[in-house]
Amino acid sequence: MARAASLKRDLSFEEAWTLLQEEAINKLIDNLEGVQKHELSSEEYMRFYTIVYNVCAPDQVGPKARKMYDHYKKTFEDYISSKVLPSLREKHDEFMLRELVKRWSNHKIMVRWLSRFFHYLDRYFIARRSLPALKEVGLTCFRDLVYMELNGKVRDAVISLIDQEREGEQIDRALLKNVLDIFVEIGMGKMDYYENDFEEAMLKDTAAYYSRKASNWILEDSCPDYMLKAEECLRREKDRVSHYLHSSSETKLLEKVQHELLSVYATQLLEKEHSGCHALLRDDKVEDLSRMYRLFSKIPRGLDPVAAIFKQHVTAEGTALVKQAEDAASNKKAEKRDVIGLQEQVFVRKVIELHDKFMAYVNDCFSNNSLFHKALKEAFEVFCNKGVAGSSSAELLATFCDNILKKGGSEKLSDEAIEETLEKVVKLLAYISDKDLFAEFYRKKLARRLLFDKSANDEHERSILTKLKQQCGGQFTSKMEGMVTDLTLARENQTSFEEYLSNNANANPGIDLTVTVLTTGFWPSYKSFDLNLPAEMVKCVEVFREFYQTKTKHRKLTWIYSLGTCNISGKFEPKTIELIVTTYQAAALLLFNASDRLSYQEIMSQLNLSDDDVVRLLHSLSCAKYKILNKEPNTKTISPTDVFEFNSKFTDKMRRIKIPLPPVDEKKKVIEDVDKDRRYAIDASIVRIMKSRKVLGYQQLVMECAEQLGRMFKPDVKAIKKRIEDLISRDYLERDKDNANLFKYLA
Repeated sequence: MARAASLKRDLSFEEAWTLLQEEAINKLIDNLEGVQKHELSSEEYMRFYTIVYNVCAPDQVGPKARKMYDHYKKTFEDYISSKVLPSLREKHDEFMLRELVKRWSNHKIMVRWLSRFFHYLDRYFIARRSLPALKEVGLTCFRDLVYMELNGKVRDAVISLIDQEREGEQIDRALLKNVLDIFVEIGMGKMDYYENDFEEAMLKDTAAYYSRKASNWILEDSCPDYMLKAEECLRREKDRVSHYLHSSSETKLLEKVQHELLSVYATQLLEKEHSGCHALLRDDKVEDLSRMYRLFSKIPRGLDPVAAIFKQHVTAEGTALVKQAEDAASNKKAEKRDVIGLQEQVFVRKVIELHDKFMAYVNDCFSNNSLFHKALKEAFEVFCNKGVAGSSSAELLATFCDNILKKGGSEKLSDEAIEETLEKVVKLLAYISDKDLFAEFYRKKLARRLLFDKSANDEHERSILTKLKQQCGGQFTSKMEGMVTDLTLARENQTSFEEYLSNNANANPGIDLTVTVLTTGFWPSYKSFDLNLPAEMVKCVEVFREFYQTKTKHRKLTWIYSLGTCNISGKFEPKTIELIVTTYQAAALLLFNASDRLSYQEIMSQLNLSDDDVVRLLHSLSCAKYKILNKEPNTKTISPTDVFEFNSKFTDKMRRIKIPLPPVDEKKKVIEDVDKDRRYAIDASIVRIMKSRKVLGYQQLVMECAEQLGRMFKPDVKAIKKRIEDLISRDYLERDKDNANLFKYLA
């Protein structure tokens, strides 16, 4: 009877609500409280929905619908006040959290069921009145009554458990995850409650926790031990986020930990006396350095001090190598020059090894970071430009290359090792400011290797030129490439000459003749004296000149006798010995075919050579290892009053000997040539800049000029100033009448 009545459309509001309260709401509450289990069938669900519909449909947005909406809300408020809050208030800490999770879960079930029964309100009443939806009302009740009262206690309980876990205790992570989900869900799509009511305090507590830990660790632990702990802490915090904190907390949480453990103690940690960054570099602690990079890369500007220490360390190591080489050189001063040369070779080899070692640090420990590449570059620039024992680093590098590339050099390496070493030398060149000086020294030595057939391998010669071209540009190597090409052409030219001789019976030089034709612009400048050649040699020159005119009429041959070599037969009483000498030495010796005794002055006038050249060649023939000429008086030096005669008694166990000329120190000439070239380069740069800018201040002009020329050399400010004055005197520039520091370009 009651059942039939309940479906009537004319139920009063009170009757309808009593039915809903007794048959739906109370049963649902019994289920949630575990008092009694009621199964609600789909028919019952439809019946409750119909009751709400019957009451509210007639007026849709009228007072009955409003009353039903208010009673729906009050149902939650009454339930929370009578059941939920008392059960939560009597519990504390973890027990309170468990109760809260249970109550929140129940509350969501209650919201889900009641919002279904009252669904008609959502569809019509709420939509037309712009009121909060039923689910939102249910959640808001929990937020306003439960959350607002307890969130502080909940937050403190959660933070306490987190700290316990940090101290190594086992906690219920699933419980924390569920509790923190409440902070998120209460925001209904916004993170405000999670961030303001939980996260802010949690981050503050985290900072305090790690601040306490760090203040102890920094005093007790070595730098590596401290970093291990810091890395482990960061790993655990990240793990914490993945298990129960919201993902949005990760960055903020890690930043707090990094700040307290690393930023606050960065200087103290990096500069620990026996275990800081210096010590790790000194002791090759690769793993610890990698960890240091990983940790400090995460804090703002954290890598700057690490890179600064790295730079200091590399500079100190390199400077120590320079000092070591200086000391070794000064100890060897009394010994032969080639011993000093060997020391310098060892120095370059050690610098290469140092670069390999620290480049490996940059790549492996410091993840190829540009900050450390810059530190390495700046450190190497400091000591690579110091030079050793009066030799600039540019000269040392050029000599080192020469030693590798020439036959019989002190470096005995396989082809692969040579390639690898040349690659490393070119990398070192990047740190040297006087690249133009290296180029000039290298060109001189390359010329000697090519002209005297001292080059061990053409492929290696071309290979290093390719590497230098990539590093310094085509202009840097164009002359050197021309020299190598010249030699190839010269070999072809010699073949043509030999064919010419075999086809022309009249053209016979009388002796075996090899001529190397060079292109003037590519090679270093050599002195060409009008040496009075012996008759035998004059014939050779004429024959070759005639041959060359058959090939070209437009080129003039200039003979550089100082670079020539001759093989002559020395007919001594004990035996005949083949002498390998320079053209100058040969010309001097051939004079003794016509005279037994010749004075210094006679030799000088007959050869038409300078004093210096005559002294050198006579010294090599009468005062050195092989005494082909006897000298009166028998002293170790040559003077203009000396008299020479052929030593017919000379002998040697060898049948073929080479008589070297004393070496000429070309260093001074190279430096002078480079200085001259630099003047031209500065002039050209200033004119280029002024041509494009028309008017420019002194400081700006100097700066732009230095920047333009920096790839090849570091121009001295005084030198630039001097060139500016020179260009003013030559009417390329003029000073502004009102401002002496302003220059104008004169077209």
